[in-house]
Amino acid sequence: MTKISFNNTNKQFSSTLRKRVNDYFKTHSISNTGNRRLYLKSMILVSTAVAGYLILVFFTPPVWLAILLCIVFGCNLAAIGFNIMHEGGHQSFSQKGWLNLVSAYSLNMLGGTIYFWKQKHNIAHHTFTNVDGLDHDIDVKFMRMHADQPRKWFHRFQFAYWFVLYGISYIAWVAYQDFEKYFSGKMGVKADSKTMPLREHLIFWTTKITYFAVYLIIPILLVGWGPALLGWLIAGVACGFCLAVVFQLAHVVEATQFPLPDVDTNKIEQEWMVHQLSTTANFATGSKVVSWLLGGLNFQVEHHLFPRISHVHYPAINKLVKATCLEFNVVYLEHRTMGNAFASHLRHIYQLGRQ
Repeated sequence: MTKISFNNTNKQFSSTLRKRVNDYFKTHSISNTGNRRLYLKSMILVSTAVAGYLILVFFTPPVWLAILLCIVFGCNLAAIGFNIMHEGGHQSFSQKGWLNLVSAYSLNMLGGTIYFWKQKHNIAHHTFTNVDGLDHDIDVKFMRMHADQPRKWFHRFQFAYWFVLYGISYIAWVAYQDFEKYFSGKMGVKADSKTMPLREHLIFWTTKITYFAVYLIIPILLVGWGPALLGWLIAGVACGFCLAVVFQLAHVVEATQFPLPDVDTNKIEQEWMVHQLSTTANFATGSKVVSWLLGGLNFQVEHHLFPRISHVHYPAINKLVKATCLEFNVVYLEHRTMGNAFASHLRHIYQLGRQ
């Protein structure tokens, strides 16, 4: 694949912003990783997930309560992904390497593969955000996410079926897409094939066998085929919907850009930090509840600019980023509420289905 780069000849904005953020941590004598608040939240999320699983599988609650608990359990798994796995995957959970490793591998406990995730998310998505063919997160089957993607006849109806695709995204991820990546060696359709180390082969199969044993085989043995499969589907859809929506609200809304590199130079005509600001939007940053549940991913701008900084610091960093953007006349994208961002996303995919 042709190498794409950014036009970083003028770095005044990024150097100024980085200095201000670095000075913030030096002035306050604090680490840029997680703290006790994050560790406490992580223990709460893991404990509630374990409790939910035990109640559903070993105590067989009434049907109405079981359905409700499956929905909550699925959302809880998503929250573990947002708050624990995501931080560990970016090495921002703790100053201790082993804690970052453990928190990153919580993805494998949820059925995913951290080895694949780091390549797809940390390298592709965070470097080439919203760049077609390089950011595989905007390559959603049966969806047209931006104007440079070809329009198919069925895209006209994507406004009606989007919620189905978002809902099954987590199940498709762990039960199909990971296997697709494993056997092809590719993180995306246009990506290059890579050889997988033996250690990762062993971890992959251990992960998948354990996942299906814990989430399907044990429940089937204890509560039966029907309830177990239905519970797995309900929890999986709840988790997938949460994961998909949070990503879409950050990158696929009306104001975000989908830049293409210059055909002659293969460069994107922005410095990397300005590119991140043009392709990413915040939402509901004033809501402490949203921030707590989403692991600060409503502060997506700050996360993309400083992925190695824990989300517990985003509210403070947010002020520095906004002030620097204002000073350098760089556009800062933000929706006041999650509802506003969601409405913008729906309008965006509606228009793309018809143009």
